[in-house]
Amino acid sequence: MKRTSIPFLILCLIASSTLGQELSEISTPPDGDNEKAEVSQWVGPVKVSIAYHSPRVHFKGAERTGHIWGELIQYGFFDDGFGPSKAMPWRAGANESTTITFSHDVKVEGKDLKAGTYALFLDVEKSGPWNWIFSNNATGWGSYQYEQKNDALRVPATPQDAPFTEFLSYGFDDRLPASATAFLQWENKRIPFKIEVPSVNDVYVAKIRADLQSWPGFNYRNWQNAAQFCADNKVNLEEGLIWAEKAIKEPFRGAALGHEDFATLQTKAAVLSAMGREPEADATMDKALRLPATEPISIHQYEMRLLRAGKKEKAMDIFQLNFKQHPAEKFYTYVGLARGYTATGDKERAIKNWETALQNVPESQKANRAVYEKALKDLKEK
Repeated sequence: MKRTSIPFLILCLIASSTLGQELSEISTPPDGDNEKAEVSQWVGPVKVSIAYHSPRVHFKGAERTGHIWGELIQYGFFDDGFGPSKAMPWRAGANESTTITFSHDVKVEGKDLKAGTYALFLDVEKSGPWNWIFSNNATGWGSYQYEQKNDALRVPATPQDAPFTEFLSYGFDDRLPASATAFLQWENKRIPFKIEVPSVNDVYVAKIRADLQSWPGFNYRNWQNAAQFCADNKVNLEEGLIWAEKAIKEPFRGAALGHEDFATLQTKAAVLSAMGREPEADATMDKALRLPATEPISIHQYEMRLLRAGKKEKAMDIFQLNFKQHPAEKFYTYVGLARGYTATGDKERAIKNWETALQNVPESQKANRAVYEKALKDLKEK
């Protein structure tokens, strides 16, 4: 058998590599100078990204204003005689297919769409609604290989009049915690579609749960914040209570100790209250209020929440407890009593406590002095 020399093999490899480089794509300006663009928006914990090429209205001196819709962009599904598709929608951009990526499952115009990346096409109609098309074939070039069988979703859209826009642009408007409106805007048209995240708090909980299994789980405050999220939104309460307990005791034995303090106990009480377990919530808060390290301002803030919730008698009990536990404190305890006596109709005692509080306004509260003086003035003038 004839042996092939090593130098010959090396020469073949070099030639193969060179040929590969000659045939590979190189970095050149985009076709038609339609620059690449990308825009992203978070809808709660869900990321939505649109990647596209952006054509302009005026190109190489041509005045195309008034000649975009129905002319440059043909109506309906058309055959331009180039690709295999004989019924193409518009690629909703230029060059490669415009794509849209969802990090989680969403609803588009009220219809379910799974997480993933889709080619985004637009059916432009002369009359009647236009249609956004989300295609599973996200790797095509333009819409030349469009096939209806690859549609993941179609939703109608109503074009709107818009200020003149030279460059085709995508954006997001009406941004809310669980929804946003994506839109294409070009020349004098704006074509929107609404994106919603169903059960957005469940998505947050899943992300929080995963986070707590990683480095954030070594900080007891993260367990507390996770539990507080559940309490505030009344979701995942059973597990939220476990998270609250871990914040108090031990997220990780010997590695990251929990802390039993006013904040962590207050969070546990909030979860219990959200579960309808009020006696246990009250007992937990009573323990939090009586901890030696609990600051007068923390108790005062809790008192004020009770007062705003219309729980005057309960708030008054806590105002008095704060006063007894912190006899050396001359501002928050007296402000609390002043607020409490005002709420319960004891004008004389309220005035007396306001006057004492105003004599002891700390530096941190001097900016609010006028508010306290007005409260006293209003009370005296009643």
